Amino acid sequence: MTKAKQLVKDGHNIVADMVEGMALAHPHLVLEPTERVLLHRDYADIRERQVTLISGGGSGHEPTHAGYIGEGMLTGVVCGGVFASPSTQQVLTAIRLAAGPHGCLVVVKNYTGDRINFGLAVEQAKSEGFKCDMVVVGEDVAVVNANAGRRGLSGTVF
Repeated sequence: MTKAKQLVKDGHNIVADMVEGMALAHPHLVLEPTERVLLHRDYADIRERQVTLISGGGSGHEPTHAGYIGEGMLTGVVCGGVFASPSTQQVLTAIRLAAGPHGCLVVVKNYTGDRINFGLAVEQAKSEGFKCDMVVVGEDVAVVNANAGRRGLSGTVF
């Protein structure tokens, strides 16, 4: 048998290594490492002049969330574990960093864990005085008669 070759330093730190690598490889990104939040390098200026956009979800399909950070696109993303939703605390950290006087819109894909954790973070942020709201995207037409509804996939980009 041949041994699988991987570009992984340590499987236990794979998400932390991934977000650090993305921040190092892309000069327009900055990392808040404790909660694995990637932000546009100019997020402090962006939040002063417009509504900011936050999204995120489970890791494992990179560069899916962070690949959409840029001018006229996302201000930041929250990276959960591999195929696991980010925690409420992670999302709340992103909102606290990115939300400015014009507010923050959180774009959430229709997965149960994402809806719960992002939703709780938005409610907590509102209770702290942040202008913040959430939109759930669920456009997946491949899922028929699903109890949880349609997943949010490529339509999230729009």
